[in-house]
Amino acid sequence: MAIDTVIIGLGYVGLPLAQEATRAGHTVLGVDINQGVVDSLNAGHSHVDDLSDGDIREMIEGGFEATTDTARISEGSVVVICVPTPLADDGGPDLRAIESAVGFIARNLKPGMLVILESTTYPGTTDEVVRPALEAGGLVAGQDFHLAFSPERIDPGNKHFGAKNTPKVVGGHTEACGDAAAAFYGSFVDTVVRAKGTREAETAKLLENTYRHINIALVNEMTRFCHELGIDLWDVIDAAASKPFGFQAFYPGPGVGGHCIPIDPNYLSYNVRARLGYPFRFVELAQEINTGMPAYVVGRVQDILNTEGRALNGSTVLLLGVTYKPDIADQRESPAVPLAQQLLAKGARVQFHDPHVMEWRSVPAAVRVEDPGSAAAEADLTILVQNHSAYDVDTLAEASRVFFDTRGKATAGEKVHRL
Repeated sequence: MAIDTVIIGLGYVGLPLAQEATRAGHTVLGVDINQGVVDSLNAGHSHVDDLSDGDIREMIEGGFEATTDTARISEGSVVVICVPTPLADDGGPDLRAIESAVGFIARNLKPGMLVILESTTYPGTTDEVVRPALEAGGLVAGQDFHLAFSPERIDPGNKHFGAKNTPKVVGGHTEACGDAAAAFYGSFVDTVVRAKGTREAETAKLLENTYRHINIALVNEMTRFCHELGIDLWDVIDAAASKPFGFQAFYPGPGVGGHCIPIDPNYLSYNVRARLGYPFRFVELAQEINTGMPAYVVGRVQDILNTEGRALNGSTVLLLGVTYKPDIADQRESPAVPLAQQLLAKGARVQFHDPHVMEWRSVPAAVRVEDPGSAAAEADLTILVQNHSAYDVDTLAEASRVFFDTRGKATAGEKVHRL
């Protein structure tokens, strides 16, 4: 069966994309540098939350195959880059995975091929990093091959929106490049949105997540002074959300996590500083507020324990939920990590429970408990860090000696303290 689509990077972005492309009749070859991931997929096993083993077997029946052999990129007419771009030490994006993937493509580039970058990065990456590397062999983007950027919009764990029904933004190096990319995505995505070019498409993704980052920071800062003033911010938000226009509800929490919100806005801030020489003040302030929330939670824990006549040093603190969002196993940038580390640094004995995490490698000193109810009854203080649907929050709060709710889910009571 001839390959028509190659997807480089088989994680939470590349794998759902491969699934939808396969369902639409494309013959997809997935390329990943992790041999274990490749072997597992070819054996019919999924390693991401949103796809089951049955989904992978269905993909294989549709012609999907995974490989570590980058020379096979030459078999495809469309190549999509879905590799991670973590933050580098200087605060900008670490482009090494993109550069590596582009190098693989450059060695296998053919006339007529369509190359699409989906990895989130700073504006200009497609034109300034990807294009020169691909053109080094003599082929010219927009003439000999097509080049485009289409930001990934995968929301892990979202039961309503996935790769098929989330609108796909596409920006081409040229109009014809954009046409080619739009035709490809249009074959399996319900709605394709054309951006003016690659830089506009790159910036659109950063604007989406910067918008969320800043608004989360707003309510995180409000929770501090509302607590001091005796105002229930959760009730305030519910009241404000009754307005049918001009307001969108955002909620406070112990910090921000995941693959987008804590990271992507920094790409834009980094780009503004590096190119223009001045700060993107909204982003930098939002980062300061959101990264400070674990420390704020620890301070509140100390205050709560003090009212109970206990010191944090030597107390047992139980954390409920350590992933970055509900009902998934993904722990990337979870605020539970700095929260646990700071509690440990102040002498607390930290326990945790999460139905999706059997081993918390980021915080090896934290002890996992099997029964959250029993553990809550014995702990000096229990913190709801992530509201998994498996938790009966009110029952756990009632079982606890003291319950600190950072997600606004517990019914008010003498034992319950809210963020």
